[in-house]
Amino acid sequence: MTIYALVSELSAVRIWGLDAGQRLRRQLNELSKEHTGDFTEICWLDDAGEAPETGRILIFNGQFLFENRTIKGVMDASDSILLYQDQAAAAFVDVKYLARVLDYMRARTRTLPDGTHTIGTRDLEAFDPNLRRATEPLLEPVSSARKDELENKLYGNAYRGITDLVTKFVWPRPAKQIVHLCANLGITPNMVTSFGLMLVIAACFLFYYQYYAWGLLAGWIMTFLDTVDGKLARVTIRSSKFGHLYDHLIDLFHPPFWYIIWGQSLVGFQGAMGMDLYQMGWAIVIAYSSGRVVEFLFQLLGSADIFTWRPFDAWFRLITARRNPCLILLTASVLVGRPDWGFIAVTFWTIFTTLVLNLRLVYALVIRLRHGPLTSWLSADDVATGSNARSYAVFGATTVVYEKR
Repeated sequence: MTIYALVSELSAVRIWGLDAGQRLRRQLNELSKEHTGDFTEICWLDDAGEAPETGRILIFNGQFLFENRTIKGVMDASDSILLYQDQAAAAFVDVKYLARVLDYMRARTRTLPDGTHTIGTRDLEAFDPNLRRATEPLLEPVSSARKDELENKLYGNAYRGITDLVTKFVWPRPAKQIVHLCANLGITPNMVTSFGLMLVIAACFLFYYQYYAWGLLAGWIMTFLDTVDGKLARVTIRSSKFGHLYDHLIDLFHPPFWYIIWGQSLVGFQGAMGMDLYQMGWAIVIAYSSGRVVEFLFQLLGSADIFTWRPFDAWFRLITARRNPCLILLTASVLVGRPDWGFIAVTFWTIFTTLVLNLRLVYALVIRLRHGPLTSWLSADDVATGSNARSYAVFGATTVVYEKR
């Protein structure tokens, strides 16, 4: 089904390098590729006079900033007009309402067209399972005075609420500066990801030849760029299936290689807890792989993933044995002059955290069988004020990046 789209009252302010028309076109192109609702094609109209006699049309007030969730929410509510306070920001209606809706949006009339209804962002879905956060979909009026504030909001909305402690608390501010630089220079997310891949390979060689400090430097820069590429893709609306797969596969496969190569570089390593170097290497591979399998299986139990199910899982994600927490252990071991301790710590921390994930999966399966599909604590109506308010304040969004520098 073809959906028609029209942008009215364009703002000249460029947010993350894009004007309103460019941003909305990219956003709808993204949504059409995801086959949101029942449409697969967008036909843009330069003027209301180009509208056909039948069909459905999206109308945007170009003086507002939207995120994809906001647009999707409007489209899920047929014959709706999205309001910001008392101003009309967008509408999704039958073409027969076009003229009357445009008059309403341009404040030529305050009479709501028959057959339409108004909604606000509070009526739209707040929980975002892709980014593991729960915030109202973004809708903000655009002005030159608010440019920095709006860019901060978009960047913050591109951030996962639930992730490891380094990505959540250390990387947001510096990554924002690099995202700005990349956006201004026309550097694409895939370029950033490709440079990160080179650093992955460089770290492997440096670890193997016992240049641990240099290898860790390459590793930490890579993890930093892994934050940059995703945020750059989201704020400039350059996400793609290839880019997502490219980035995800690198993230998925390289960590155990780093740890095993680190272990292979250790001269005279005696093992620990009754396990030799060979056994510890296999323990890392098996535990790491098992953890990833558990993450996949958990998604089959409902609408939550293993880290968004309960507040405990969100807190546990901060320190779960993924790349950044393990890099902290390896870095600490080099600082005290015992890289062998780092390998031992990574091995047993990976085993321990994977055991916890397996136990959570078993417990979740029991709950699923007794009470039905699992839902995330972040999707609760009172999540911001109820018993989990403290956890929501930490994981509901990454608000630290909203602050002006």
